[in-house]
Formats: sequence, C-alpha cells, structure tokens
Amino acid sequence: CKVDLSFLMDGSWSIGKRRFQLQKRFLGNMAQALGIGSAGPLMGIVQYGDDPSTEFNLKTYANSKDLRNAIEKIQQKGGLSNVGKALSFVNKNFFLDANGNRGGAPNVVVVVVDGWPTDRVEEASRLARESGINIFFVTVEAAAQSEKQNVIEPNFVDKAVCRTNGFYSINVPSWFSLHKVVQPLVKRVCDTDRLVCSKTCLNSADIGFVIDGSSSVGTGNFRTVLQFVANISKEFEISDTDTRIGAVQYTYEQRLEFSFDKYSTKEDVLNAIKRISYWSGGTSTGAAISYASEQLFSKSKPNKRKIMILITDGRSYDDVSVPAMDAHQNGVIAYSIGVAWAAPDELEAIATDPDKEHSFFVDEFDNLYRYVNQLIQNICTEFNSQPRN
Repeated sequence: CKVDLSFLMDGSWSIGKRRFQLQKRFLGNMAQALGIGSAGPLMGIVQYGDDPSTEFNLKTYANSKDLRNAIEKIQQKGGLSNVGKALSFVNKNFFLDANGNRGGAPNVVVVVVDGWPTDRVEEASRLARESGINIFFVTVEAAAQSEKQNVIEPNFVDKAVCRTNGFYSINVPSWFSLHKVVQPLVKRVCDTDRLVCSKTCLNSADIGFVIDGSSSVGTGNFRTVLQFVANISKEFEISDTDTRIGAVQYTYEQRLEFSFDKYSTKEDVLNAIKRISYWSGGTSTGAAISYASEQLFSKSKPNKRKIMILITDGRSYDDVSVPAMDAHQNGVIAYSIGVAWAAPDELEAIATDPDKEHSFFVDEFDNLYRYVNQLIQNICTEFNSQPRN
C-alpha cells in the first residue's frame, strides 16, 4: 500500500484530555496496521486548533515503532476546530518534495473531527482535491449543544469529499469505539484504484491524436502539426499509470503510429512524435475516426478519460458524422482542429458538444500554436466540472 498520508488530528479544547489520548491511541494503531515504511505507506501528522502545525512530516519516521512513540509525545494545542484552515495548510505546505512527498504515491489526508468544524471547509477542500489530494473524514460523535451556535456548514462532510457515496467518510458514535474503524480505514486508504481524487486533468487521460497526412498538408506544414502535437503532449504527466499518448495518421488509409501502451515516458513520447513520417494522399476523415476508435480507444483503460484530438486541413471524402457519433457514444471526448480549407460543419460534427469548447479553426498552420494553452485549459475545465460522485 504505497500512499503518502497526512492525519489531521483535532487538538481543539472541545475534545478534552481523555478523548485526546484516545485519538493518539487510534493514530498509533493506524501506524501499526498500515506498516509504515519507505517501500509502503508514509505518514505524517498535522494538529489543528485555532491554527494548524505539522507535528512531523512524511520523512521524519520510517517505521511504525518510532512513529507510535512520537505520537505518544504529542501535546494538545487547544483552540477552536478550524478544519478549513487546516486543509488549506496541508494543501500548501505538507505534500512537498522537501517533506518527503514521493510524487508517484497518492496523497491522502484523513481528518479526525470531534463534533463539528468551526470554520468553512468547502472551498479549502475543493482546492485540495483539485491539486490531487484524497480527503477522508472520520467524524466522532456530533456537535454538543454548546457547540451548535458555532456550526457554519451542517453537511460539511459531503462538501469536503469528492464522492458522497460513504467511501470517504466514517462516522463513529463514540470515541470509545474509534478502535473499530482502524481496519476499515486502512482498507480504504490503501484501495489505490478507488482514490479517484488523486487523478487530475493532467494525469488521468488516454489522448489519441488523429493527424491528417493528406497531400494538401505538405511536408513543412506536417512538421508544424507534429510540433503542435508535441507541445500539447508535453503539458501532461505521462507514464503507464498516468496520461498515455497514442497517434494515428490518415489519408485514404490509416496508419497506427503508436498505441497507448507503447511509450511510458514523456521523453519517449516526444521522440516518437518527432519520428512520424509524412504519408501524403487523400482525406478520409470518417474512416480515420473509426480506425482510431478501434485501434486506440477500444484499448483504453476503464478509469481513463478518452480524449481524441483530430487535426485536418480539408473537407473529408467520406461521412464524418456517423463515426464521430459512435465515438462519442463510446465515451470518447473529441476535439477537432481545422486548418485552412477544413469544413466548419465537419469540425462541429466531429467535436463533442458544446462545439465551441471542442472545435477550433486557424487560417494557417503557423497559427496552430495559439491553441495549445486553450486546448489544455478546456480539457482541465471539463475534467474539474465533472461530478465526482
């Protein structure tokens, strides 16, 4: 179970001395059950009250025994339960390379809350999730009568987690039954396939480029198109578990230049793009979309977003709308980039709705570069607006 884990422990006065001790025992048991070590999970702790502070970071202790001893020595800070502030702190300061963050391991935050937060958590948790942090809540008991006046967001858990299906939250009726959630929680934070929130727009796609190699493009312009493809690709985090890149070139016929599983580093992908040789011939864009669906996207991984970026400079000799509709129905998000003599009606038919966010046109090849940032921004905006439930 290779995860980088931060526990936010509640140090507010409302928890009291005895329950603070029970919380420390729970964290010690978690460290033991996880089996902390450099090849597996790493764990750090942030204590929050009025203000959060790091008790120790991911690289301070490399085994469960040392970690448990350190947890035993933690002193209660006191103050209010400012969970939102604590999440912002973790997002900005905790998962840094300097603090032992490993990059390849999912980032997980487990927030332990006694009763109720005394500040807003929604905005802070959204920003944390968008930077790829998986947030779990362990809520113990409920707000006491005296605390109710401080409650700002009654359904704060649903606002803080990325899926409201109960996977990211555990409610414990009493501090004395906290030990019962150790095993279920370990199982969840180690279920790396379900940690969808660590997926961002840059590391969760299979992107297939469908490149027009027809005679009207010409050798010089074809190199410009390949530079455009490379400029888009290099913005993504590429590996066999992150974003993968594939490419098809087409004329009357189609050629698989490389599949999603061929290259697993950015350097290899960029070199492969550079090596694509210009084909020259007719323009059967519809057949190319069907070919890409079959040769690239049918082999896409189930948890990846399928993104097709098609670049063409002319009207197709065959119908594009039926192959495009088939691709859309199979979950492919299609972007069409038209140059020079490309037909606007075809570009719209190829693009996923709404067209204006998925279809672009430039009058000449040398202006393609202008759309690199726009395209990536649209891919990310769309990703972040998807409901994650």
